[in-house]
Amino acid sequence: MKRRPLRYTLLLARSGGESRTLVLPGWALLLLLGFLLLWSGANLYLWHRSQAVWALEREVRTLAQEARRLSLALEAERAEKGALLEEAKRTKKDLEELKKALEELRRRAGLSPLNATPVRYQEGPKGGGVPLDWTGLRAEVLDLKAQLSEVAPALERTLEVERSLPLGLPLSGYGGVTSYFGMRRNPFGRGVEFHDGLDFSAPYGAPVRATGAGVVARVGWMGAYGLAVLLDHAEGYQTLYGHLSRVAVRPGERVERGQLLGYVGSTGRSTGPHLHYSVYRHGTPLDPRPFLWGLSADR
Repeated sequence: MKRRPLRYTLLLARSGGESRTLVLPGWALLLLLGFLLLWSGANLYLWHRSQAVWALEREVRTLAQEARRLSLALEAERAEKGALLEEAKRTKKDLEELKKALEELRRRAGLSPLNATPVRYQEGPKGGGVPLDWTGLRAEVLDLKAQLSEVAPALERTLEVERSLPLGLPLSGYGGVTSYFGMRRNPFGRGVEFHDGLDFSAPYGAPVRATGAGVVARVGWMGAYGLAVLLDHAEGYQTLYGHLSRVAVRPGERVERGQLLGYVGSTGRSTGPHLHYSVYRHGTPLDPRPFLWGLSADR
């Protein structure tokens, strides 16, 4: 008996219409099922691949964000290092200027020159000299502070001496010199005499001021100088202001440069209102002219 081929019948029903049947051979149904399985497997494989791609994209985005963060941090670090280098250069320059100023202060204070240990420097990325590290700079700053602590008292003493030296004019308004230091003709008779100061032309009552800080040694009548004021200054200097009409200080009083001492008059051995001004050092009269413009003959 001849074997009949295996067939499958599919019933296709439509709502509201007539049904249809589809007869398929066995191999066609198997082929259809195989296609459906292959198509489902392909879709499943593609779905897994898409999930992996999405995960990879998320990782790439995360890595990109991290790379941007690191790039910004690197730029910030570079900027900070650049600022530190510039600060180091400025600090080095300030230290050099400070050393120069300190050397001048030491010279004025009569101290020996600086002996600070130099700081080592290296070439920077652009060829500029920058400190090797901050330790050396800090050490030099501490050394300069120590130098300043040494200079300050000596400089204060020096400044005190400078304030005390008789420098400048004893009158607010310079009226000219009518009689100079040295030998001169006797204004009251024959012959010549030694004049131990300068006579300044000035109107009666003109204010007379101290040419340097000091202490009032004497006030009152002083023979040929009439009513006068004698000041003691540093370094053995003294100044005398004679022929005054009135005085404005007392013995033992501390006065500063420019302070009022009295007023021009014509007391004592005088031919008219004027100021007699003398400068002494250790009791020896000196020509006051070098001191009038702030230039001491002995310093």
